[in-house]
Amino acid sequence: MQSHFQAAINQLVAEKNLPREVVMDTIKAAIKAAYRKDFGNKDQEYDVELSEAGETTAVYQVLEIVKEVEDENLEVTEKEAQKYRKGAKIGEQIKIDVTPLEFGRIAAQSAKQVIIQRLQEAERNIMYDTFKDREHELINAQIHRVQNENVFIDLGKIIIELPKDQQIKGERYYAGQRVKLYLDKVIKTTKGPKLLISRTHPFLVEKLLELEIPEVAQGIVTVNAISRDPGVRCKIAVSSSDPKIDPIGSCVGQKGVRIQSIMDELNGERIDVINYLENKRDFLKVALAPAKVSFIEILEGDIRAKVYVEEDQRPLAIGRSGQNVRLASKLVNLEVDILDVKDLTEEDKKALIKKGAAVDMAPVAKKTEEVVEDEATDVGSLGLSNKYVEALMSANLTQGEQLKGLSVTDLQTIEGIDEKGAKAIHEAVKKLK
Repeated sequence: MQSHFQAAINQLVAEKNLPREVVMDTIKAAIKAAYRKDFGNKDQEYDVELSEAGETTAVYQVLEIVKEVEDENLEVTEKEAQKYRKGAKIGEQIKIDVTPLEFGRIAAQSAKQVIIQRLQEAERNIMYDTFKDREHELINAQIHRVQNENVFIDLGKIIIELPKDQQIKGERYYAGQRVKLYLDKVIKTTKGPKLLISRTHPFLVEKLLELEIPEVAQGIVTVNAISRDPGVRCKIAVSSSDPKIDPIGSCVGQKGVRIQSIMDELNGERIDVINYLENKRDFLKVALAPAKVSFIEILEGDIRAKVYVEEDQRPLAIGRSGQNVRLASKLVNLEVDILDVKDLTEEDKKALIKKGAAVDMAPVAKKTEEVVEDEATDVGSLGLSNKYVEALMSANLTQGEQLKGLSVTDLQTIEGIDEKGAKAIHEAVKKLK
């Protein structure tokens, strides 16, 4: 039958998830500190021996055997050492039992607080090491409780707060809810590891793509860039290392089923998937979809771009509250100005064409040996009114191929599309090859 001491050790090991050796070493260190405080000297070196059952505790002063003593706290002569151990020689160490008779009771009182403190430190260190290895990973966790706007996440052995600025705007949280989080960083503090978790980080989308889409997890499809307005809209640019694999089709899935599961996880956040292009001008053209662009002028330094569009395309290019141009700007890493083509003179247009800024003259995106025509399937190129294009985009129906097979009745179920619009879309889709 185990002693009370062994039972207490086993309980600590189980509850705190600490190795037994760590617990035993912590207790020894605490006893050593208690002895040094009440009986010893801070300059002296001690060792503690503790039986597994905790029935016996011995404190030893550790001394080095020397020819001539210079520091009595750390050294002893060979002659003096012979009194404690026959055959002791210069250069060796000797341990002298200095355990006081009443030490058991005093040690229990003095060491208690030190033991608690050291165990907390050991627990924090183990927790830090555990989560440090999981930086930049997706974490599947449970909400512990919600107090007003404060959301607390249960990570098993630790409960941390999900900061308000890292919560998806408009998302409702409740106790017991399972959520996926992105672990950005783990910082070591005196109060334990501080985990920086997020529901708004762009890399959360990438990790969800890896989780839901085999081609992304296998590295065949690469997520090259992400720009995000959390809970509202997100643009991601993807490419494929295999010419036979369509990166957009892989991410969207049949009838959008793959991307829809990610959107559901992000509180309905709309996700636009586009092809990644090395040429910044071509990339920006695709990123500004569904707007049709006339000219794109990349200014010196590749940090700013002037984009010229027809008057009826300007609202689409800018987007609601500037969202479309803002996300495209982040995605391509350019400061973008949307301007009207009508403000250009004929001389200006000729100069832009000479610079190669005319989009119609721009080389289209290439995927190995195949030419990929983005406009052919973009809903913005179907000749529909802006309100119907926006309604389709809001439903994440960005490509004409996604609309094939949908009847007029099916199209009417999409928010913002009436019977007239459904018929117009149906007719436009029928003209697609």
